[in-house]
This record gives sequence, structure tokens and C-alpha cells, in this order.
Amino acid sequence: MCRSIKVLFNFEPPATEDEVRAASLQFVRKLSGFNAPSKANQEVWDRALEDITEAARTLVYGLVTNSEPRNREIEAARARARAAERYGR
Repeated sequence: MCRSIKVLFNFEPPATEDEVRAASLQFVRKLSGFNAPSKANQEVWDRALEDITEAARTLVYGLVTNSEPRNREIEAARARARAAERYGR
């Protein structure tokens, strides 16, 4: 999985539309192998991005859980600690 696609479900505050779209864009980039489409592929790229964004929105906003929402600051600190351990300081 693309490392820049982050978990968006069960956070307080909830994921924003921008976060859902950014994750969708990373997914389209990963699947296509392109950072940006050529002019010939722009239309299909944009359509795919909109479709995937809608599917991601449906998923993230439709899931339910009984667990407590995760704290963004705590999760970010954990990610920084893992990165420091992995890559050194």
C-alpha cells in the first residue's frame, strides 16, 4: 500500500473532504503509475478520481464502530516515533 495513504476512519475530529480526496488521489496515482495524467488521459483520470473519492467518502463516513475515536495528535506522535526508529534521528 502507498505509505502516504493514511487511515481516515474513527478519528476525532472526523476526516475532512480534503483528506478523503488526497487519499483518493494517491490511490489513483498508485494504480496508474503516473503522478499526473497526460492530456490524452485527463478525462478518464478525473472521472476515476471522482469515482474513487465518492467510494472512499461512502466508506469512511458510513462505517460504524464501538471503539473510542482515535486522537490525531497521539497517532501523529506514534508515527513520528516509528519513523525516528526506522530512519534514525
